[in-house]
Amino acid sequence: MTRYEKGKEVLESIQERPVEEIFKEIEDIAPDLGRFVIEYPYSEIYTRSQVDLKTRELCTVAALTVLGTIPQLKDHINAALNVGNDETEIVEIIMQMSAYCGFPKAINGIVAAKEVFNERD
Repeated sequence: MTRYEKGKEVLESIQERPVEEIFKEIEDIAPDLGRFVIEYPYSEIYTRSQVDLKTRELCTVAALTVLGTIPQLKDHINAALNVGNDETEIVEIIMQMSAYCGFPKAINGIVAAKEVFNERD
């Protein structure tokens, strides 16, 4: 199995949608960027056995909250739910990030989480 195939399998399993849909927005301008994302973090990092996907997704939610990258945060909140985290765990992690990134980013993260939770209901 190639790095791309391995990463694609992981990404599609946690996002529950095809890779082509995930990277549709950038395909026309930077097609290699989507491939890089698939081949490195999803093939090389997410498949390491030392940490499970549930924990990895909570860490990703925390990092994206701190960075304030809302579109990707919403994707990873969905992924966190898809791999077994519950809404309470996600809210707690985002709230904890207020100590590291400030209240505005934490509030934005909570609003993003609320939107994802409402979309899924």
